[in-house]
Amino acid sequence: MARRLVRYGFLAVALGFGTWAVAREWDAVVAGFARLSWGALAASLVAVVAALLGAMLTWRTLLADLGSPLPARPAAKVFFVGQLGKYIPGAVWPVLAQMEMGRDLGVPRSRSAAAFFLMMPIQLATGLLVTLVTLGWDRYGWLLLFVPLLLVLLEPKVINAVIGQVLRRLRREPLERPLTRRGMLTALGWALAGWLAYGVHLYFVAPQGGLIFAVGAFALSWCLGILTFVIPAGAGVREAAMVAVLAPHLDSGAAIAVALSSRIVIILGDLICAGLAGIAARRDSV
Repeated sequence: MARRLVRYGFLAVALGFGTWAVAREWDAVVAGFARLSWGALAASLVAVVAALLGAMLTWRTLLADLGSPLPARPAAKVFFVGQLGKYIPGAVWPVLAQMEMGRDLGVPRSRSAAAFFLMMPIQLATGLLVTLVTLGWDRYGWLLLFVPLLLVLLEPKVINAVIGQVLRRLRREPLERPLTRRGMLTALGWALAGWLAYGVHLYFVAPQGGLIFAVGAFALSWCLGILTFVIPAGAGVREAAMVAVLAPHLDSGAAIAVALSSRIVIILGDLICAGLAGIAARRDSV
């Protein structure tokens, strides 16, 4: 009963912060949505759901490679409901939620934590690669400075050594199965698919720069947002970066409206995915 109360409390707090994120910018959001058609918003939301599915499959691939393959519906529930914790101040809530829910499915906490924290370098590396390819080397070539570090962080031998060292310091049992290169490459592929879907989402909100530009603009703004992990879901940072990237194609007012509209569509996507995953898993008594 206590664990159930904690889970419902976590969900209530996460939903509260998500609602607050919409309400505090409501006037600007209304102005931004007024410029868009309902068809564009619906298409943008569908693309966001596809991008979130790509992120879930990235995480599920990592978890399976580490030794805990999960069926699609239970995996979706653990990932999407846990991801609502990113709207709560602090960076620990999503991983704590995924560790707790994963334990009920037989996933060791250390394995859930390893899969969660591996998501960040994977998404950063693929996001920076997408930025370089789509927005141009001449303007964003400085991002190459991060590539060597990210390549090292994505090498399975290095990852397995780091995870092993951390678990030893925490006096935990080592991982039964190390991460493989095949698993890492599959996860990278799903992450790249997710960036393409996110770009389609932004294109429907702001088509002025074209699809390729939209893919790179969202990837760059997201990467800058995730680096400020102490801010809930990169709130504010991602929007500021997006406004700056959109500057060549939109005036500041329109760019702000696009950034806020993008944020709201993504919040709606998070809520829809969490709700549908929870309903589907409940039907299966998961």
